[in-house]
Amino acid sequence: MRLHVLSRYIGFVLLLNAAFILFSLLLSIHYHDSGFYPLLFTLLLTTLWAVFPMIFVPKTQSLSNKEGYLVVVLSWIISCFIGMLPLLLYGGEFTVVKAFFESVSGYTTTGASIIKDVEALPKSLLFWRSSMHWIGGIGIVVFMLVILPSLGKAQLTLSRMEISPLAQENFRFRTRKMLNVILYVYIGLTLCDIILLRIFGMNLFDAVTHAFATIATGGFSTKNTSIAWFNSVPIEMVTMFFMFVSGIHFGLLYSTFTFKKSNVFRSPIVKYYFWVTIAGIVAVAINLHGSTYDTWGECFRFASFQVISLSTTTGFANADSSIWPPLSIVIIIFFTIQCACAGSTAGGLKVDRVVIFFKALKSQVLKIEHPQAVIPVRVGNRNISDEVVGSVTLFIVFYILILLASTMLLAAMGVDLLTGFSASVTTMGNAGPGFGLVGSMSNFSTIPEPGLVVLSLDMLLGRLEIFGFILLFLVRSWR
Repeated sequence: MRLHVLSRYIGFVLLLNAAFILFSLLLSIHYHDSGFYPLLFTLLLTTLWAVFPMIFVPKTQSLSNKEGYLVVVLSWIISCFIGMLPLLLYGGEFTVVKAFFESVSGYTTTGASIIKDVEALPKSLLFWRSSMHWIGGIGIVVFMLVILPSLGKAQLTLSRMEISPLAQENFRFRTRKMLNVILYVYIGLTLCDIILLRIFGMNLFDAVTHAFATIATGGFSTKNTSIAWFNSVPIEMVTMFFMFVSGIHFGLLYSTFTFKKSNVFRSPIVKYYFWVTIAGIVAVAINLHGSTYDTWGECFRFASFQVISLSTTTGFANADSSIWPPLSIVIIIFFTIQCACAGSTAGGLKVDRVVIFFKALKSQVLKIEHPQAVIPVRVGNRNISDEVVGSVTLFIVFYILILLASTMLLAAMGVDLLTGFSASVTTMGNAGPGFGLVGSMSNFSTIPEPGLVVLSLDMLLGRLEIFGFILLFLVRSWR
């Protein structure tokens, strides 16, 4: 294990963070706000930490799998500690634990917040919160790989470690092309979202910060009441469209934009994602009619936004869904667990795993009926190997066990069951708001600090897809 080599590659990631901190600092100068000194100190520390290994450690283009894995995981963790510094130095509501929770929530694109009055924060720190979303959404290491094409073989190793195997299955490009595809789609969607939000009434600052959060499927808003503050149907429609699109595999989006044969209209995963979302919206709207809202227009407006927001793990809100009927809450919790497609910026189980699981379940039932038959698990025209089916099933089991363990830990700290379970679900799925005391118009400030530590670990487990984070503690046993 070459620790000096690890420090050099992590230094590149820190420089990426420093660039966004610098831009936030320039905004602080422009607005003359109180975020200047916290951001300045963080910028100096981050830059020094990044530059020293680059000066004293010689260049290398080769990384072992173990080293590549550690670069990815440690980059995420160290970035979260860097991200908390401006918030902690700013003070106010931020203790060490709360600042770390906010930072982890930003980088993992969860969008859960402990801030009671978001609008009281300086604009420079609001921009920094949104920047953490945008950096984390594309993947810290992926961003670095795109802007540093000279890494050679190390690029292949790092991209393999950063992008989940399930997402890689659907990419039909070489490593360099794959990274460019992710960046083109990500930046293109962000720019389109900014332009449309400006056209429909947002000022430039709000348009940029909300676009960062939307395309990253993050959910940090500059307003206490999230998207509901704008009370604008056009803004909600634009946001819904980009939330939904950002939940689709970026490789498929690129193929669709470039008129390739493999596109979103032919994908069985995207078809399931589309139709199950429509079914969820209709079911919630019917459940809301008469009990919560009087008109069908209101029912579909709020149901569609909340279902899409939570199913894509974005977490924006245009209504207080925590006061909705129990059936609506259960449906939304299902979408918060399932979430969107692999290869997107969304978290959670992923639609792909859910589809494979149900296909495997159907295959197993048919095998019981016809013991001699050979019944492969198929998704579209592809046969899914037993190895993939096994890993999907194992992931789902681990996912549920972690949710149960987190819920029990929060319950032991005095958190009520609905709040504890939904907080575990929403942080593990990187979705943001839950129900009970952590509803869409509330925040996580009522959760005790030991509970925030648990939920921070949930967010990292969800973003690194469980095994990636767990293996950090077993790295010495690797061969």
